[in-house]
Amino acid sequence: MKVMGMISGTSHDGIDVAAVDFTLSGDVLFGDVSYFETVPYEVCLRERLIAALPPAEVSLGEVCALDTLIGRAFALAAQAALPDVDLICSHGQTVFHWPGMGTLQIGQPAWIAERTGIPVVSDVRVRDMAVGGQGAPLVALLDSLLLAGLPGRPAALNLGGIANITVPGPSPLAYDIGPANALIDAATLAATGGAQHFDRDGLLAASATVSEALLRRFLAEPYYELAPPKSTGKELFNGSYLDGLESGPDLVATVTALTAHTVAAAVRSHGIDTLVISGGGLRNPTLISLLRQQLPGVRLIPSDELGAPGDAKEAIAFALIGWLTWHGLPANVPACTGAEAPRVLGTITPGAHPLRMPTPLTCAPKELRL
Repeated sequence: MKVMGMISGTSHDGIDVAAVDFTLSGDVLFGDVSYFETVPYEVCLRERLIAALPPAEVSLGEVCALDTLIGRAFALAAQAALPDVDLICSHGQTVFHWPGMGTLQIGQPAWIAERTGIPVVSDVRVRDMAVGGQGAPLVALLDSLLLAGLPGRPAALNLGGIANITVPGPSPLAYDIGPANALIDAATLAATGGAQHFDRDGLLAASATVSEALLRRFLAEPYYELAPPKSTGKELFNGSYLDGLESGPDLVATVTALTAHTVAAAVRSHGIDTLVISGGGLRNPTLISLLRQQLPGVRLIPSDELGAPGDAKEAIAFALIGWLTWHGLPANVPACTGAEAPRVLGTITPGAHPLRMPTPLTCAPKELRL
């Protein structure tokens, strides 16, 4: 069964699309990643989206309009990835994440189903929250299955807008560590007067000096002291987090060091010996160099080596969630999200034909090989 996973992450720069052909053999799920593409948002849509995000105040009319416009953008991105897809799982675009209360992803799936004729799984986080979970991180199941064959004490690290970690095992853990590209991008935007949206190749940070006093101030953030399960987002770590600070390359260097410090502390606390890294931060040599310096003895490898391209891993994760939902299998990991029980995630929007779902599977796969 070929499933398309779609997500726009906390960097809000575009739509990641991955098509994975899944085959189950015994308790091993094989996945052939046959397509991956990142479709950038149109400039005007991205600017409109960013203008509506926390801490901005926004009208319900604007939320409604963005729900439609982003739904249409996802539909066009999905159409470009066809044919031969049996199911689409769209995460949509998170615009607000409030642990303990609710979460909101927009990008109406009806536009995707109507344009492609393919059924769409969407709204995948809320069911976990309805049973006491954080609704995040949902990538934990993919990470646990993907790392199942590795020796020692491995973990998966995703460096997106937010840094999150998964530590598989008999008592798995997964949680958001803190900011990654969210603050680096915000500092870069300010330092370049809006000319750069991200620190390409980590050059700004590499050219500057870390403010140790400011770094200590950042590290006093109460979020870091919370015990997992926990999740966060741009509701906390947004551009206003840097208000009142002098913008420039030194601030970019300091928030880059902040990510390295908080990630390294988390990795050390779990006794990790192999760290499998994905996300946009993997392409930041300055950040990765800082992690290597702070984690001597820990093997750092890109998720590409396990068959999951670093930029595509989250889209692959949502393709997996779609496959699980279609087969009646839970996709949350309660020990990681804090949910009271495993649950089948999401809602399904029919495509051009009546839904014909398979008989639910009774046993979930124990390993994923891409």
